[in-house]
Amino acid sequence: MTQELQQDNLYHVSHNIWAWGHTPSKHNAVAFGSLDDGEFCETTCATSLRMTLRAVPSILGKRSLQDVYGATCRRAFLSFPRPPRAGYGVRPYATIEESSRRGDQGPPPPGFDVSKARSHLSADATSRRESSEQKTPSLETSTRSDSSTLTPDDWEENPDLSISKFSELPSKDFGVNQHIVINEEFKEALRQILWKFRAPIRYAFAYGSGVFPQGPSKTPSSALHPSPPDAIVKVQDGGQKMIDFIFGVSYTQHWHSINLQEHRDHYSAVGSLGSYAVSTIQDSFGAGVYFNPYVTVNGTLIKYGVVNLDTLCKDLSEWNTLYLAGRLQKPVKILRDNPAVRLANQVNLIAAVRTALLLLPPDFNELELYSTIAGISYTGDPRMTIGGDDPRKVMNIVQNQLPNFRRLYAPLIDNLPNISFNDAVCSTRSWIDDPSVNAKLSQNMDPVTRGHMVRRLPKAFRQKLYFEYQAKFHIPRGEFNQMLEQTKDEDPDRIRKREGGAFEQRIATDTEGGGLREEVRQVIEKTVRWPSFSQSVKSVITAGVARSWRYAMEKRQKAKAGQAAQRDQKENQ
Repeated sequence: MTQELQQDNLYHVSHNIWAWGHTPSKHNAVAFGSLDDGEFCETTCATSLRMTLRAVPSILGKRSLQDVYGATCRRAFLSFPRPPRAGYGVRPYATIEESSRRGDQGPPPPGFDVSKARSHLSADATSRRESSEQKTPSLETSTRSDSSTLTPDDWEENPDLSISKFSELPSKDFGVNQHIVINEEFKEALRQILWKFRAPIRYAFAYGSGVFPQGPSKTPSSALHPSPPDAIVKVQDGGQKMIDFIFGVSYTQHWHSINLQEHRDHYSAVGSLGSYAVSTIQDSFGAGVYFNPYVTVNGTLIKYGVVNLDTLCKDLSEWNTLYLAGRLQKPVKILRDNPAVRLANQVNLIAAVRTALLLLPPDFNELELYSTIAGISYTGDPRMTIGGDDPRKVMNIVQNQLPNFRRLYAPLIDNLPNISFNDAVCSTRSWIDDPSVNAKLSQNMDPVTRGHMVRRLPKAFRQKLYFEYQAKFHIPRGEFNQMLEQTKDEDPDRIRKREGGAFEQRIATDTEGGGLREEVRQVIEKTVRWPSFSQSVKSVITAGVARSWRYAMEKRQKAKAGQAAQRDQKENQ
């Protein structure tokens, strides 16, 4: 019996490992090693954009990354054989013959019919097997559909943000473009920081100049991190910088309750009021993020912001503040992934491309496109208008991360019908990793096409744009409300397509007073300004006066350095 149990346990262990290799399960990853959510994406990627999966294009309907980049598709699978599907979930039963071999000899009890017992056991096992097959669909089936209502055709029009499993995404490789490849040892050092938090982190990414360099460091600060891992020292190349994180959590108050017990020193005096006060301040003011800056974790100086997953997904899919959506429109390193956030972020990224197209002329280049996208979240930010940050920040980000912007947006660009790369250099395999390439692009300026783009903007952002044009076109309130009702995104029957009508086409052809570009720019400013300002004010309370002053002074120094560099550049021209 001991040998049978050992074989049974080995079978289930090997099945779980095999299942982990095919479906992204957090519990399996945690159970069998050091991989977090999202690591499965990178195991199937090469160490550059030859992330050779079919990726986003395979579910958007044009062609694969293999076609776009000329890469060879490779997949990493664990070497465990696939267990037989029919027998999974059925506990082996000991037969009468097996009992006899174990030495349980002797006559059966009075009235016991051996043939009927054998028939009953066989029927019971068959019944259990059929029940197991009905309740536990194969992994191939769950990858295709599972309980998800998402399909490759409607994921953008009807994003189901209530999904909880990666198998419910439109495709197994959906959103893989979001996983930017970085140095493996550096990635592991960042992940080790997450393990220092006992409170459950459901989604996490690292961002900013501490992760993705924005130019050569001119002010080395070797004593910034108390005792950092060698990988962080090597990547930051002597110019040590604080590393920024965003943590997505399911229950804000519960998370802070656990974290206050473990890391009380991370909080300002607000922490003494308890988790209810902390979570209320987080969720009720600003953009719904609670930052703890200048804290040391695993020998590394970090700043981390805590946000509820619902708040994060809402901003990504509707652009109600653009505070977090703007950060994820630039290259970030996702350390723990979440299916709902991945879906919402894909909506965010494709919306960023459309918004940039509404701001750009018919012909432009990559630097202009990515600078426009990266600049969305800084348009209207009070720090940029009062000299609180480097005025060259957007250009520094894009110029130093051009290949990563390509990895993030090229698959989406290739699948949008109204924009295309228009440069012979894109036919070479190496262009995607070449930072010296600045490829040319062109877009379709047809009013009908651009009207569709307006209609497909994120809900909260689009409504603000509509209100701007209600005033500009002098549309009566009753007529305007009726139009809004007809363009609602909520369509449970999925009858209406999100296509622009006469109103959207009129918006697309507007040229008065700067036209559509100016109106879109004003809506961006209005969307960004207040959340950014209120979040900055909130940080004085949440981070404390001393830490807030230190942060403001560092930003001010960057602003002065950037202004000086701009003056020098103008003088040299």
